[in-house]
Amino acid sequence: MTTQQAKPWSARRAEHQRNTEHRMVIMDGVMGTMIQQLRLTEDDFRGDVFPDHSRDLKGNNDLLSLTRPDVVAGIHRAFPEAGSDIIETNTFTATRPGQEDYGTETSVEVINLALWLESGRPTVWAAMWKSIAMLTVASV
Repeated sequence: MTTQQAKPWSARRAEHQRNTEHRMVIMDGVMGTMIQQLRLTEDDFRGDVFPDHSRDLKGNNDLLSLTRPDVVAGIHRAFPEAGSDIIETNTFTATRPGQEDYGTETSVEVINLALWLESGRPTVWAAMWKSIAMLTVASV
C-alpha cells in the first residue's frame, strides 16, 4: 500500500503565500451541488455505519465522509483537476446543531476526524476511525 505524504503545514502555507503574490488563487467548494448530481440513495448515506438509524439520512452530505468516503475523495480530486487551488471540506453541517435534524449529533467529532484523515493521511487510519464511528453510533 502506498500513501501520499502530506506536506507540513508550514510548507503548504509558504506555497500558498507564494501563489497569492503572483496570481489570483481559485477556491471552489460546491460540495452539495456535486453530491446532488450523483443522485445518491438513502443506502449511500447510511452505509455500514448507520444501517438501522431511526431517521432518514439522505441529504446529510457530511455523513458521506463516513459512509461513502470514495464519493467525497472523488469530488475533492475533481476540484484541483478543474483548476481550483483551494477546496473546502465536506463539513457544512458537521456541527451538533446541524446534525440534530438527523439524530446524528453524537457523530460530529467522528465526521470531522474522517475529513481530517482523508486529507492525505494513511488509509489504515481512516479504516480505524470508521470502526470507531460504527461503535460510537451503535452506542447511541
